[in-house]
Amino acid sequence: MSPWRTTSRTNTAVRVITAIGAIFAGLEILYMIMVLAGANAGNGFFIFIKSLAVPLALFFPGLFPVSNPDLAVILDFGLAAAFWLIITGIIARFAGR
Repeated sequence: MSPWRTTSRTNTAVRVITAIGAIFAGLEILYMIMVLAGANAGNGFFIFIKSLAVPLALFFPGLFPVSNPDLAVILDFGLAAAFWLIITGIIARFAGR
């Protein structure tokens, strides 16, 4: 084994799982920011981010009925981002054992 090698396969798996969770949460947050900032819904980049973020939101959209649309976006996609960070954190913890 090389003296320069400081990570194991377990650490690599933990990092990959954590990175996937961060990417999923980042997509949710990016979509939330774009919607709240009033991004052009016809733009190709917005459509691409929406096509990734909406399925990743799982069951959160509409979970809490609120009348304010900005608050609804924050709740729907903010909770989904927190969900992905928590779930992948738990999975990474078990993978690291």
